[in-house]
Amino acid sequence: MTYAIDESTKPALETFQRFDVDTQLALLWYGYLDIKDQLNPAPPQSVEITGKAVFDHIQDLSGEEQLQAQRDLIKGGATDISRTYNSLSPNAKLQVWLLLAQGMENGTVIQVPSDYQLPGETDQFTAMIQKLDFEQRINFMLGAVQAMG
Repeated sequence: MTYAIDESTKPALETFQRFDVDTQLALLWYGYLDIKDQLNPAPPQSVEITGKAVFDHIQDLSGEEQLQAQRDLIKGGATDISRTYNSLSPNAKLQVWLLLAQGMENGTVIQVPSDYQLPGETDQFTAMIQKLDFEQRINFMLGAVQAMG
């Protein structure tokens, strides 16, 4: 999968980038839940290895440190993890976030609190995403993770 800008995803990407860091984290989680059954399980080895290296580093942290590392990835914190993440290809960055979501799902990465409610201003964003087909949703996620850091 190569990264190409899709004009149909630009409004959603611009809206996503205006949300605060924790809302972006939650939206990435819910986005993963929405597409996980359609994902191909095996990315190219170069993407898998580099993405997994960043994921493994985050997974080895305490829960609060995992959360802070994810926040740093989004906002570009000056950490070793963020610098490594920023050197990755868009597909490897997406792999990091997919692995983080899988880690949240299986309990090895800090999860979104069960009582978390998305802010009301995300309703319009969610409606935009729901209109996109699977490939457009992947393109949106590639754009979102590429812009982070």
